[in-house]
Amino acid sequence: MQEVAVVGLDLAKNVFQVHGIDAAGVVVVRKQLRRSQVLPFFEGLSPCLVGIEACASAHHWGRQLMAVVHEVRLMPPAYVKAYVKRGKTDAADAEAIAEAVTRPTMRFVTVKTEAQQAILMLHRTRDLLVRQRTMLINALRGHLGEFGMVSAQGSAGVQAALRSLILEQERLPELAQAALRGLAGQLETLRAEIERLEHQILAWHRQDATSRRLATIPGIGPITASALAASPPDPALFRSGRQFAAWLGLTPRAHSSGGKKRQAGISKMGDGYLRRLLVVGATAVLRMARQRGVGGAWIQGLLERKKPKAAAVALANKTARIAWVLMARQEVYKPAAA
Repeated sequence: MQEVAVVGLDLAKNVFQVHGIDAAGVVVVRKQLRRSQVLPFFEGLSPCLVGIEACASAHHWGRQLMAVVHEVRLMPPAYVKAYVKRGKTDAADAEAIAEAVTRPTMRFVTVKTEAQQAILMLHRTRDLLVRQRTMLINALRGHLGEFGMVSAQGSAGVQAALRSLILEQERLPELAQAALRGLAGQLETLRAEIERLEHQILAWHRQDATSRRLATIPGIGPITASALAASPPDPALFRSGRQFAAWLGLTPRAHSSGGKKRQAGISKMGDGYLRRLLVVGATAVLRMARQRGVGGAWIQGLLERKKPKAAAVALANKTARIAWVLMARQEVYKPAAA
């Protein structure tokens, strides 16, 4: 067999597809591998370029193949799709991956370390539990409203309604009380678990230098700072803060043709979790600016020109650019002089 220069590896649960070409682009290997055969196969190859779609388990296999001295490049599946010639098969996908990974304009995803994936798992778990807590709160408010007990929005309002429910149990049928007690118990369990996860995220944030630097930016707290420190690739891969903001989907979506340039809303591409955290943080900064008249001339002018939601997105865009500067230069945020 001729020496393999590039390999396209299509990942799966049990059966993996390999498409290997030599330096001239001639196909030299095309085969399926069971999970147990993947590492022995690559250990028998000379160091080569391995392309993988950035999907489930991609970072794990990237680390495994890098350990046997191969160069691994992960790519967004949406960018690989354009190289699939016809049909949807594992062989066609592996061939497309091998073709895409050699393109000079292809954009790649940095292989994450186990430590990065671990902290991001804490974030994803917390996010899931927060959504479940919101569902429970909405359910409790709806059920209480059926019996004329209207509670304020949010967790505190529901807790107050439940306390009053305990004092006035005769107002509700016994079966309704049993149902509400079950939901209230789940809500308390979720609250304790979310608090535990937040303590672990905060502990990680305190020992990570990049996360601490990011937390000096207005609108970025430990949750957002730790997510930003663990999620993005090497800041050097972005030429500017605008590219980083575009990677997060916070820049306008271009739609131009025939020399006519048009821009719509933000693209919403990239990591939706990070984008949401930045927008929530920006919303808090703008709320303080409206209430107390602080934040500088730029923020005050933004509030005068834009609607609240558009202003929050614009500030989140600016915050993302500042975050890139701090990560790229390893600096601490310094407010602009008044």
